[in-house]
Amino acid sequence: MTGAAVQSRRYAEGMETRRIVLGDTHVDNAELNKTDFDKPFQELITEAAWGHVWSRPGWSKRERSIVTIALLAALGQDEELVMHIRATANTGATKDDICEALLHVAIYAGVPAANHAIKLAKQVYKELEAGKAA
Repeated sequence: MTGAAVQSRRYAEGMETRRIVLGDTHVDNAELNKTDFDKPFQELITEAAWGHVWSRPGWSKRERSIVTIALLAALGQDEELVMHIRATANTGATKDDICEALLHVAIYAGVPAANHAIKLAKQVYKELEAGKAA
């Protein structure tokens, strides 16, 4: 996929969606820190996750954000979970949306997973609110 992905329509669409959801600063940093080792992986997630899945019609960015956060919480993927909670500022998913999603996580994936995700979400929201106040 190296080289070819950069030219594909899905890659370009994925990069656009990735920037909309995660923000230019996050994507620019990921691109700057990309090495020969992880370049194929970065191209894969840009084309597959962002180009094929996040760019599909039918669901809004808000809806995809809510589902993604619930899945990441259920799987215990803390770093990605925090990144996607931060991205709710761009997707339109509200704190209430995330609260509801994490209640589903508690029932379907377990209370410990939801409890930990709620702890992380509270930290992220506290940091985001402190940033707005500054």
